[in-house]
Amino acid sequence: MTAEDDVFYRLRLAKGFLKEANEDFKLQRWRSCVDNAQLTVENSGKVILARFGPTPRTHNPGKDIQKLIDEKNIDKSLLDELKAILPFFDELGFEEHFKTDYGLESEYLDPWELFDEDDAEKAKLAAECCFNFAEKFYKVNFPK
Repeated sequence: MTAEDDVFYRLRLAKGFLKEANEDFKLQRWRSCVDNAQLTVENSGKVILARFGPTPRTHNPGKDIQKLIDEKNIDKSLLDELKAILPFFDELGFEEHFKTDYGLESEYLDPWELFDEDDAEKAKLAAECCFNFAEKFYKVNFPK
């Protein structure tokens, strides 16, 4: 396996989860839409991380991406856009992943009680932004 193989694999995962998030939104499956949007964001972030080494096992790649920014490893042509979407990696990180699967156990709220259309729309838009960036990142780092 090469870095490009790892990056392309994560890009395919992100694309598949984004497709499902869009389908879920159309079907008004809000929890499922947020869940798939979260996985889109997560894997879009891992596209970036895989370019520089093994992909960490995390639901929140934002911290590791911030390190790459701080170390000046990101192509300057992509830097402003990456900084703009960086908050999405925290907003749709581990905590959101946990809530979409388990709800809020301490309050006995199941996942379907937690998410509505507005939540799904925000998550889907964040996922689209992150995926679009991941595609651009791939093309800049692995031009054909």
